[in-house]
Formats: sequence, C-alpha cells, structure tokens
Amino acid sequence: MQDDDKKLAAEAALAEIRDGMRVGIGTGSTMAFAIAAIGARLAEWPTATFFATSQATWRAAHAAGITIGRFADMATLDLAIDGADEVDPRLRAIKGAGGAMLREKIVASAAARMVVVADGSKRVAALGKAPVPVEILPFARSFAEARLSALGADPVLRMSPDKAYRTNQGNLILDCHFGAIADPEKLAVDLQAIPGALGHGLFLSEVDVAYVAQDGIVTKMER
Repeated sequence: MQDDDKKLAAEAALAEIRDGMRVGIGTGSTMAFAIAAIGARLAEWPTATFFATSQATWRAAHAAGITIGRFADMATLDLAIDGADEVDPRLRAIKGAGGAMLREKIVASAAARMVVVADGSKRVAALGKAPVPVEILPFARSFAEARLSALGADPVLRMSPDKAYRTNQGNLILDCHFGAIADPEKLAVDLQAIPGALGHGLFLSEVDVAYVAQDGIVTKMER
C-alpha cells in the first residue's frame, strides 16, 4: 500500500540524523510518518534540535513529544527532511501540496543536506504531472494569474474547502498546471520574476538525496 511505502521511506531517511544536528522537518502526508518515527526514537539524538516548516508540522511534532526550535534565530541547519509531490532522475522536485513550499525552500536552502522521502508514485521521468504551486500576495492575485497564464500555465486558486486556502503567511496559492515541463530551470526563473509571486514549488538544486519506497523496497537516490 502507498501508506506503507511512505512509512518505509520516512523511516529509512532517519538514518541521516546524527546526535547534535539541527534538523528541519517538512510538511505533508509522508512527513507525518517521519514525525512519528522521530518522536519514537528521540532518545537516540538527545542533543539534536528540530525545526518545523509549518504550523501543522509544529502541532504534529508537539503531539509526538518533539521540542521544536525557533528557526527565525537560525542561519544554517545541518539537515532538512521533507516529502515531494514529484522527483525526477536528476533529483529535481515539485513540492507544495501541503501548502508550505515557501518555508520549506527557506529551510532546505539553509540546510547543508536536504533529504526527500517519497513513495514510488512520486517518481517521474519528467516534472509536470503535478501542478507547480505558486504562493502569491493576495493583492496580486489577478495580475499573477494573468502572468502565469502567459507562461503557459492553467492556474487554479487553491480552496480549503469552500474558501481560498491561506498559507501560514496569510497568502494565496495558485496551483499551476503546465503539463510536461521541458525546461524547469527557465520556468523557475520566469516564476521568480513575477511581482507578487513570493515562492514556488520547483526545487531544482536543493535536494541532495531521496529515499523512495515502492512495493516495500526502499531505493536511495543520490545527486
């Protein structure tokens, strides 16, 4: 089952944690398994410090007995562990189904090593099956929609469930369906150039290693 593979991948990735590390914890369904596993093994890392990428992760970590540090006081981390919506053979990824890609990218960029955990359904030959989420300032919604459409996207305002979804920063998300993305690097530059677009879900250079589980077998992919 998919959840079994998520759990396997998440547990395998914990081999990356060492005592004394500063570890960022991502957001999403696969990370729920990682958070539970970290909570069960906290005694192995008595001096490690953990940092959450979202309020949802903070709540889950708190429930698992994990003390969460204040990331605003940190410039660098040793490790970040997170899920992905898609990952290609070059370890380029799409993230953001959990709505936290802006904070996740900050944490991933601060970390010396970023680890992705995923089930086999997230492994793709080319990015674009999943939409690319773009976090936008509410003031810029229509403007950003027009700019994204001009880039070839079909932008859809994320709802939750009967009103516009808001990120932890109070912003909106446009889930942008591009289809197969021929040049992810160029698209990332184009997205970053849109005024009012505060972050996007293309993680093209941040991921160092991925633990992907399929049918009960975990594969480790290194950059």
